[in-house]
Amino acid sequence: MLKKERYQRFVDYFSTHQPQAQTELHYNNPYQLLVAVILSAQCTDKRINQVTPALFQRFPTPKSLAETTPDIVFDYIRSVSYPNNKAKHLVGMANMLVNEFHNEVPSDINQLQKMPGVGRKTANVIASVVYDAPAMAVDTHVFRVANRLGLTKGKTPLAVEKDLVKNLPEHTIATAHHWLILHGRYVCLARNPKCGICPIRDFCLYYEKLVKPKQEQ
Repeated sequence: MLKKERYQRFVDYFSTHQPQAQTELHYNNPYQLLVAVILSAQCTDKRINQVTPALFQRFPTPKSLAETTPDIVFDYIRSVSYPNNKAKHLVGMANMLVNEFHNEVPSDINQLQKMPGVGRKTANVIASVVYDAPAMAVDTHVFRVANRLGLTKGKTPLAVEKDLVKNLPEHTIATAHHWLILHGRYVCLARNPKCGICPIRDFCLYYEKLVKPKQEQ
């Protein structure tokens, strides 16, 4: 199967069955989403959603977060991964939002990456989710699923990002990010992918080359 056909079938399936896919992080505004995404690095969305209500209640604005200390923030996020570093990043990010971006979360990926704790993946999430930009954030789920499906052969997150952005219809890119994440989170698991119940295995390169031949033996 040609890569072009895999992309077409990928888009056709998810456009029909999951047209409104979105982030599972809970937030009410761009500032809250930025905080949540910074916290979610190497941590589950479920855990972040348990932590953020109290954090957002205590620090409802960038200004309130900028005026506190990492030690105080740490008490609210101690159960997430790398809480010390993330506490410092959040306070530093809030200071930049207040002092350089006038309390507004920027839409530009390069501007976003100037803030502490904001790498390319986080910047792409904000650009796509908040501003509906055709940006593709590549986390471990996106990287794994895109390669398994045969949508890319990229060896780095940036290579996968570029391949997906190049080949997906522009209007689907922001949503396709969530299609790949959710499929990786619930079906195409890292260690034991659920190929037996996967609805898109008929155009999956991983299934075609590694799983199906074993079943036919």
